[in-house]
Amino acid sequence: MSPERRPIRVEVNPRRPFALRALMKTLVPVSVRRWLRGSQLHLAHSTLPMRRVRDFGELRSTSPIGKDFGRLRGTPVDRYYIESFLEVHSRHVRGAVLEVQSDTYTRRFGGVDVIRSDVLDVASNDSSATVIADLGCPDSLPKSQYDCIFCTQTLLLIYDLKAAVANLHNALRPGGVLLLTVPGVAHKLASEEPRGDCWRFTPQSIQRLLAEQFPPSSIHISTYGNVLAAVAFLHGLAVEELSVEELDQHDPEYPVTIGLCAVKP
Repeated sequence: MSPERRPIRVEVNPRRPFALRALMKTLVPVSVRRWLRGSQLHLAHSTLPMRRVRDFGELRSTSPIGKDFGRLRGTPVDRYYIESFLEVHSRHVRGAVLEVQSDTYTRRFGGVDVIRSDVLDVASNDSSATVIADLGCPDSLPKSQYDCIFCTQTLLLIYDLKAAVANLHNALRPGGVLLLTVPGVAHKLASEEPRGDCWRFTPQSIQRLLAEQFPPSSIHISTYGNVLAAVAFLHGLAVEELSVEELDQHDPEYPVTIGLCAVKP
């Protein structure tokens, strides 16, 4: 009778992290190990459509380079896109114009066609404001008063979006135009205001929201940005640190800024 076979017991010293690898080298023939390594390399290069990024440079950080949207470094990336959108639709800036918090864009894109300029703010201590109102409160704006309304990067701060859009719609005269921009990509505002920072948007969500008040055929939507611009914006880099070609490369899957031009019938 053959002697009873006992299972081989292998004890690996946990203090020696390479002990198991050394043991495998003794048990697995060299030819088999080479074949395994070759198969892994072939699999990585032929069947996995990916590349491993090893050098992120200054971007390899869990903290952004800046938290001020790039203002201290130059022009914020989203402002480049906002102003590009407004430039395209500047022909609508005429007559009585309402702008949120300042009249900067009214003066820049309006000119002699503007006969009245109002500034909207929720804060009563804003000396430049001519209209004090909360967009989120129904019927807080005067009705049918404006031919054009600028509402840039404002809806993200308002929880009741439907009330805000209805307010803007009601404040326009027939034929009036709403020039609206919202963020698709942006870091969360560390705001101390009671309402804070509520929303980020997709082209589909903001278009459906406006279509509840404006005829869908009167809404024209534009998206701006790409993955590089999105990463730069999240890190707080400025427009001046990117090229025009990089900024103007359009990728609909990475909308940094979304612009809508809506006309009230």
